[in-house]
Amino acid sequence: MTGTSESMGVCVGGRSQDGTHIPNVRRTDVVSAANRLNHRIRHTPILRLVGAEGTPRVALKLESLQVSGSFKIRGATNRLLLDNGRHAGVAAVSGGNHGLAVALASRNLRLKADIFLPSCSPDHKLRQIRAAGANLHVVDGPFAEAASRCADFVAANDALLVHPFEDPAVIAGQGTLGLEILEQSPDVTKVIVAVGGGGLAAGIVIALDGGAEVIAVEPKACPSLAEALRAGMPVAAPVGGIAADSLGAPVIGEVAFSVLAPSVRHAVTLSEKAILDAQQQLWQEFRLAVEPAAACSWAVLESTEVSFAADDCIVVVICGGNVNPQEMAAWASS
Repeated sequence: MTGTSESMGVCVGGRSQDGTHIPNVRRTDVVSAANRLNHRIRHTPILRLVGAEGTPRVALKLESLQVSGSFKIRGATNRLLLDNGRHAGVAAVSGGNHGLAVALASRNLRLKADIFLPSCSPDHKLRQIRAAGANLHVVDGPFAEAASRCADFVAANDALLVHPFEDPAVIAGQGTLGLEILEQSPDVTKVIVAVGGGGLAAGIVIALDGGAEVIAVEPKACPSLAEALRAGMPVAAPVGGIAADSLGAPVIGEVAFSVLAPSVRHAVTLSEKAILDAQQQLWQEFRLAVEPAAACSWAVLESTEVSFAADDCIVVVICGGNVNPQEMAAWASS
């Protein structure tokens, strides 16, 4: 699985480990997605931080302020728009953020949505999905059981399945975030982004088209990219820890891996403590309430695994803000 460069931009494809074709995702697909999503999502701001002279410049891409509270609305909306009404209903399986994005995108396009989640999903995300008007199916058991139930529903109802990351249209939609980074910070040299299934990181790599380095980060408890890079192919990885509802993909996507493998040196992995410390620091210093997945990117700045040059311009992707309100109350009183 290799990436190739074309005059139209990055084009990724090839063959998966079982010999099936991996769909191409081109930069032109990301640009088309940006035009399609215009006026349907928020153009989220960048917060530039003031640092000491002689240190790297740092900016936060505040995707936590996006519609649905995370970047997921980009890919979900792009996928539904490309379906162009061929399906009357939509279905998705999710740990939370993807389900909420599909629910909101479906409501905006007047489509019926059925969202399947494992019973371990956070209560506040279940409430948000229900409030968005979707039919919520909470499945006893692990994520795999919820995915199986969702697949059965799709087959029985001819619904459109919106995969959280293994879909070229979803990856192209997520990549529009990368285009915004280039517009807002054209001198960017490094972009730090958290990885679960890999759709966001892959979309950003395609959008940047070699113009900046992407630094991938994930929890040690959910090392889907690290395990895949070690094995040379997507493989099953452990799923656990405080960021599992957002980054707990049991295996990284084939399409995303075909993009990330030739583009990312390695995956920075973080302890639970490092993630929690970063989450609380973002609140205490900037009054940014973010979920653990989003805090991972900020934590990389303190990691010994990555070195930065004084002339670097670093954009830290704050990918989601769907945090438990009780956690926020605890931070505010600390």
